[in-house]
Amino acid sequence: MTPEEARSQIQNLTEKIHYYNHQYYQKDRSEISDLEFDKLLNQLIKLETQYPLLKKEDSPSQRVGGTFTKDFPTVKHQYPMLSLGNTYSEEDLREFDKRIKKILEEEGFDLATLEYICELKFDGVSISLRYEQGVLKQGITRGDGTQGDEITANVKTIRSIPLNVTASDAPAQFEVRGEIFMPNTVFAQLNQEREEEGKELYANPRNTASGTLKLQDSSEVARRKLDVYAYYLLGENLPFNTHEESVKALENWGFNISPTYQKCQSIEGVLAYIAHWENKRKTLPLETDGVVIKVNHYRQQEVLGFTSKSPRWAIAYKYKAENVATRLLDITYQVGRTGAVTPVAELEPVQLAGTTVKRASLHNANEIERLDVRVGDMVFVEKGGEIIPKVTGVDFEARAAESQALVYPTDCPECGTALLRKEGEAVHFCPNFRACPPQISGRIEHFVAKKAMNIDSLGGETINGLLKTGKIKDAADLYFLKYEDVLGLEFESYSEKKGEFSKRSMQPKSAKNLIDGVQKSKEQAFEKVLFALGIRFVGETVAKKLVKALKNLDNIQRASLEALVEIEDIGERIAQSIMEYFQDAENLAFVAKLQQAGLSFEQSEEENKQESTHLEGKTFVISGVFNQFGRDELKLKIEANGGKVVSSISKKLDFLLAGENMGPAKLEKAEKFDVKIISEDDFVKMLEG
Repeated sequence: MTPEEARSQIQNLTEKIHYYNHQYYQKDRSEISDLEFDKLLNQLIKLETQYPLLKKEDSPSQRVGGTFTKDFPTVKHQYPMLSLGNTYSEEDLREFDKRIKKILEEEGFDLATLEYICELKFDGVSISLRYEQGVLKQGITRGDGTQGDEITANVKTIRSIPLNVTASDAPAQFEVRGEIFMPNTVFAQLNQEREEEGKELYANPRNTASGTLKLQDSSEVARRKLDVYAYYLLGENLPFNTHEESVKALENWGFNISPTYQKCQSIEGVLAYIAHWENKRKTLPLETDGVVIKVNHYRQQEVLGFTSKSPRWAIAYKYKAENVATRLLDITYQVGRTGAVTPVAELEPVQLAGTTVKRASLHNANEIERLDVRVGDMVFVEKGGEIIPKVTGVDFEARAAESQALVYPTDCPECGTALLRKEGEAVHFCPNFRACPPQISGRIEHFVAKKAMNIDSLGGETINGLLKTGKIKDAADLYFLKYEDVLGLEFESYSEKKGEFSKRSMQPKSAKNLIDGVQKSKEQAFEKVLFALGIRFVGETVAKKLVKALKNLDNIQRASLEALVEIEDIGERIAQSIMEYFQDAENLAFVAKLQQAGLSFEQSEEENKQESTHLEGKTFVISGVFNQFGRDELKLKIEANGGKVVSSISKKLDFLLAGENMGPAKLEKAEKFDVKIISEDDFVKMLEG
């Protein structure tokens, strides 16, 4: 076959696959079988492999993934991805409507032209898709609204996102905003697979979709079958007068649009839409948590404008968290790594917000007393933020006459040690720090967590298996494990579906990943190691401040109470906790083992790098959008040159670093306190001294 013949075949196959893909995902029609479709795709991949120079960036072969991305670069948004104001009440929506009408009337608009577009608020991951000459060039996450991560290779695996827009009325450059989601059926199937493999189940579809988009292997992203609904078109000089027109154009161009949007002529129509979808939304293939209401006409949107955080022409109505009744079968008590004891409601399984709920939080003894909850009660359960289930009340009319008031346990349910409760605190805790099994495993789980040593090959079940078999006694022992120590390791895996434990064993690949993950964690910076130690009250931020101020472990161990409290954000309680930790002989032995294993206990030269002292002693508040720096970059620059970033404006503030779209309230406050306002260019000059 000649290159020209190959080019012709590739073009023909590409057009066919794009067509069948569009029919399936946008028109819901299957004109050929999955087998026939896969044959066409395999032919294309084979030809592109033989003739790599003929492969185009919008080729359908990119749907199957295969690209490996180690780092996702940060990209500034051309148009900021602003958040929306939220409300839960009809009264607030009517106030929103009055404000809109008042402004438009003052600007001379005929209020008869005011229309609203209602769209369901999908619980997914916001994405910005940039197109040039019809070809998808970039997929960027929302990030902080000003800049996000470029995840183009992963976005291209989502089959409902057009790789090439050929419509004649599409502009040369445009941007599409949408919500990427994992369909509920895909989420259920994925969790079933993980359960069969003995892996920890994913919490919910939204978080799973978010994590999937950051996977380094795009072929694994393709396997997860993510989907997307497009809802917003952006660009210069677009030929549309209304949001409705632009959404219809997106649909014509091949984007997946949820058919649930509706134009309403009044606030009464908006309220009717909200009522219509309150229960019907549960039949959709994905989770929703509210309705977005937008002014339809673009000219009216322009006049209404923006606040510093959100558009004035849009608002989000949030549905109240779903609440269901079920039977409280029992109350169990979990012991955490710090010894805190948390009561957990064991429930008769019930469907709630798309998932089966069997357990819910009861928080502490005070909450149990406040609710007067008892085993056998019919209780009301809801998802806080539609994620974490909690018991919110009791149906007292359904309570049995022989019901007994709950007596909170006096001894640890795990080790039998008498529980303590400090004056003024709601939580009971077990003081058996050294020998209580869940405290030991909890400390190790904290140590290996992503924000600490980041050993993702070590889950709770594996840790418990290592402890029970005597392979380890603490987290430091992980660094002295060998491959043969963990190969064939038996551990118990709990199946939510079966409601029982089963025995599993460590396979060769998992054993290698575990050992490799432990060794790689030695590269973690000192601040991560310090956080991983689990010193009480020393979170991520405090660990960073300690390392920045004292540089190494020796200095931290020798620091007096007075020296510690002088460090920013460290009060007497935290300082006392740090000193107590390093006065304990067993803690010192644990740290010594970690030092022997080769972990970092000193700030590296790169971390310690100070660019200059040009901003020494100066304080800054950052507000707005900048051209040369992202907000995080500005913070790092200020600190690297001796300055300090604070969150609020006061008389003591030295500079307000002002970017575009800066909040008017901050500007007004800065002027009131006579704070010097500087631009990005002024800031660059300050860095140059």
